[in-house]
Order: sequence, then C-alpha cells, then structure tokens
Amino acid sequence: MPYKPNDLLSRHFESHGHDLIHKVEEQLNLVSPNSPNLPIYRDMILTVLRMAQEDHNRWNAKITLQALRELEHAFRTLEQFKGRRKVTVFGSARTPIEHPLYGMARELGAALARSDMMVITGAGGGIMAAAHEGAGRDHSLGFNITLPFEQHANPTVEGTPNLLPFHFFFTRKLFFVKEADALVLCPGGFGTLDEALEVLTLVQTGKSPLVPVVLLDVPGGRFWQGALDFIREQLEENRYILPTDLKLMRLVHNAEDAVEEINRFYLNFHSSRWLKHQFVIRMNHKLSEQAMHLMQADFADLCLNDCFHQHDYSDDDRDEARFSHLTRLAFTFNARDHGRLRELVDYINLPENWAEPTQEVRPLTWEPIKVT
Repeated sequence: MPYKPNDLLSRHFESHGHDLIHKVEEQLNLVSPNSPNLPIYRDMILTVLRMAQEDHNRWNAKITLQALRELEHAFRTLEQFKGRRKVTVFGSARTPIEHPLYGMARELGAALARSDMMVITGAGGGIMAAAHEGAGRDHSLGFNITLPFEQHANPTVEGTPNLLPFHFFFTRKLFFVKEADALVLCPGGFGTLDEALEVLTLVQTGKSPLVPVVLLDVPGGRFWQGALDFIREQLEENRYILPTDLKLMRLVHNAEDAVEEINRFYLNFHSSRWLKHQFVIRMNHKLSEQAMHLMQADFADLCLNDCFHQHDYSDDDRDEARFSHLTRLAFTFNARDHGRLRELVDYINLPENWAEPTQEVRPLTWEPIKVT
C-alpha cells in the first residue's frame, strides 16, 4: 500500500521541544537531495532517535542495529543481481548424493540456469548443494546462516560474492521470499515444512506477491502428495482454508515440468501492485475483447465492485516509466481469495486470450515485483 508519513513521530519531538525534523531533513538533502524516498528515510532516522531518547534496553538497541546492518548489506549486495529472475529452492540438507532427489535437484538447477534464472538456496548441503551444483556459480545465490559452531557453505558459492551470510533467521527468511520470482519445494524435514507453510501463508494472505509455488518430488513419490491429501482432508474439509487455496501450489515430478510451470506463469503476467484501492496486474500482451467479456462473468467474484478494466500506461503510473510498455488490468480485488487470483493469472496467460495471440513473445524484463 502507499507509504504514509508517520506524523506521530514529528509531533512527539515537537511536543518535547526538540527541533529535530528540520535538522534531519537538512542532512538527508545533503546525501540524497533528489531521492523520492526522503520521507521514508526521515521516519527511519526519527524512529531510531526516539529509541535513543527512551533508551530502555541495550539488547533491544543491539538487535535493531544488527538487523538494520544486515538488511542494508543484503540490499546493497543484491543490487548487482537486480533484473535477473530468481527461484528459491528449499529441501533437506540431509539428502545424500546417491538419493534420486539429489539428482533431481541438480537437474532442476541446470534447467533453471538454461532458462537464465538464478537459484537461491540456504547455501548448505543436500538439496541446496545439488541445486547450486546444477546451476553453476554464475546462476547461484546462497543465503547462509552464521551459527556458533563451524559451518561451511557448499562448494559452488563458498568464498564467492554470490554468498550472503545472515546472523538472524528472520532477515534471511525475508530475503528467501522477497527475492524470489518463484519457489520450488523439495521433500525435507521440519525446516522445509516450516518454509513451505510460511510461504503459502504469506501468499494466501497477500503479504507476499503472488508467485508460482512448485512442489517437486520424484516420480511416484508420496511426500508432497501425502501432504496435499492431509490438507484436503483436514484443512479444506474443516473449512480452515478456502478450497481455492490449493490452487496456490502445483505438484510436479520432474525438473523440466517445474521450470515449465514457472515460465508459463510469466508468459503474459509480468507483475502486480496496489494503486490506491485498485489491484493492478501488468501484462506483456493486451487481452482480446472476447477474453475480457468472459472474464467479467467468470471472475466477477474477485471484484468488490465495478469490473475489470484494461488500459495502457497513464499518469497514475508515472513512477513506473520502466514498465510503460506493459498493459494494465485493474480491478477492486477482494484481497481475500488469492487462489482464485492464481486462476485469473492462468487465464490471462493463455495465448488464445491475447488480442494478438500469434505475436512472438518479446524478451521479458525480470524486475522485483513492486507492491505499494
């Protein structure tokens, strides 16, 4: 949602007789005079100053400092990979090299690299090492966690600029999802299941942008199929989730199908954002009139009011000049049924629904999805 300045911070310091607002803004204008983010930086600094003023707990201050340093370092490091499509791969670090899953993860990494996608893992062994091994260093990113005991990253990323160490699990988990244009989940233990459920929760609740979530298992494997059966029998039938929530993930049994699922998701869908009270999907191809007509009826349940509108780049999108070539599909999304939203994405990705279905697909620009 759009950023709103925190007026409470300003009033707090004004009420205590401190003329800090002008001084903070003056310093920010010296280091970044033309930044559109100055109000955000101002509130960040004022937040720290309020912590300093209250000075309750040294441990709280150290946590804040470490987290802020970790975030800034990761943002700066990952800037060099901006514009490259990335896929986060989860799976057990205990998967032995002779296990069929290890070979499948290696094939997955190689297939993702052939599609010019980077592979993000926790940089450890097992599935993580296999995916990086298949992708190669130039297509690999490792988000390692620093622990009290000695731990090494896998050989593909160890000692390279493609390895980022994290002190906190929560900042590391943030970047696993934030940087991902897709997620592939291989069988694993508690950690893998934790990541799977957290990712699904974030997408289901709209806290994370909609991306393809692929469950990968060996042919005939029952790991994810058993999990899906449990979800249907216990969660869906007891109405703990919506029936359409199961649309948020897809089960496949080979690496090529996993990559094809990801590529198909981005065939027409480019990215999405909130613009005021409208949900906007950016598309590479305009939809035909017939497709729009059918959409109004088949997906009316997604709209709180009015209907779907298709339009080109406009003044409302003036902060998105780099996306000026993309068509917009806007509607008042109910912000609840993201499984149905996934079905809508599948619909707009069908070439027969494009205004010019025979037109060759142009190379896409893969930039982080912007939600404002």
